[in-house]
Amino acid sequence: MIAAAPGGSADVPAEFLRALRELHLVDADEPVTGQALAGGVSSDIWRLDTCRGALCVKRALPRLRVAADWRAPVERNLYEARWMQVAREAVPGAAPRVLGQHAALGVLVMDYLPPEAHALWKDQLRRGIAQVPTAQAVGTTLGRIHAHAAKRRDTLAAQFDTDRIFYDIRLEPYLMATAARHADLAPALHALVRQTQEHKLGLVHGDVSPKNILVPAHAQAARFLGRPEPEGMSPVLLDAECAWWGDPAFDLAFCLNHLLLKCLWVPPARSGLLACFDALAAAYRPCVDWEPPQTLEARAARLLPGLLLARVDGKSPVEYLVEPWQHDLVRRVARQLLRQPEQQLAAVRAAFAGALEAAAEALAPPAPDAATGSEAPG
Repeated sequence: MIAAAPGGSADVPAEFLRALRELHLVDADEPVTGQALAGGVSSDIWRLDTCRGALCVKRALPRLRVAADWRAPVERNLYEARWMQVAREAVPGAAPRVLGQHAALGVLVMDYLPPEAHALWKDQLRRGIAQVPTAQAVGTTLGRIHAHAAKRRDTLAAQFDTDRIFYDIRLEPYLMATAARHADLAPALHALVRQTQEHKLGLVHGDVSPKNILVPAHAQAARFLGRPEPEGMSPVLLDAECAWWGDPAFDLAFCLNHLLLKCLWVPPARSGLLACFDALAAAYRPCVDWEPPQTLEARAARLLPGLLLARVDGKSPVEYLVEPWQHDLVRRVARQLLRQPEQQLAAVRAAFAGALEAAAEALAPPAPDAATGSEAPG
């Protein structure tokens, strides 16, 4: 995360110093200080202070910081840098500005985005701030990036020939690992892997999650006041380490998945989160001009329950679902939808919302008896 709160101060890694000097971003004898940033699972991420100002520097890790043995090629941040450049061409400001990428060291250097200028969408949602305009802006930004890239297939497809990386960091730890735990669903989950691999239609970010989306403070303030948003104030998408020329439906389903799961994390915001689900999908749809929108939606709707199940039983379970009943609810909905796939996102949302409603009723305390004020006998 680029605008995350700093962790503890420490000596700047030698690889970072060497990369900055060889990329001519600092002078040979220039002092550089810095702090590690919190939240890096797949990379070391630092804020470095130089004579030219603050920089964000990250280095991909060969083994991710999760409980499972999850490894990925370190050259992935070369493709992250390329994704950011394409995204900024499509939507100015939609990704950090790349200042340099040192392929030999696996070090990426970009603008540092200060926390006071941006809010992390995940932090907002955690506090129950689920605003439809933000979801609409995310859907439109993602759709515009996909549409921009799809028109440049002849140029871009070869630049993102990262099948192995995407399999290692997304398809295997999410869908294949989940299939290993649900043998009866393995054919359905393996079919989703094939579906995703076979529809190479656009540029995929691969990790469109609220934890990787910054909401510019000025845009947020303008929405709150009912004023037009400033130019160049789109949401900022971070951490495109999974960048791949593949199926754009993956990005749509991946982000919508998080909005559903967060209904279990922040129950008071459930209606707002479901409204954000609807708004993001609706804002994305008009951007789809590389294939019939309903065709892409059908793939996203089939994929979504697989991703739901993966976030409780794959190699990267979400950290905020800690109660067994929460896991059971996700499994129950996802398993049913994997057995009987839906073709529309609204149907997946309705199934999940129905399960949430039933769980809320089951967990509610008994109503007091109207006559005595005591709990009604069960």
